[in-house]
Amino acid sequence: GRSNHAIANQLCMSPKTVETHVGNLFAKLGLLPAAEDHRRVLAVLTYLRQ
Repeated sequence: GRSNHAIANQLCMSPKTVETHVGNLFAKLGLLPAAEDHRRVLAVLTYLRQ
């Protein structure tokens, strides 16, 4: 439930690096950008269903 910036601070990396990794996870899970969906929630649900 953390923002990319908060994750970056916790892991001592740049927000851009976190953004890249999160984007890669979304791509691997087949979650394309959509304004009406919250992809972080969908990513967790997709993972739990597998």
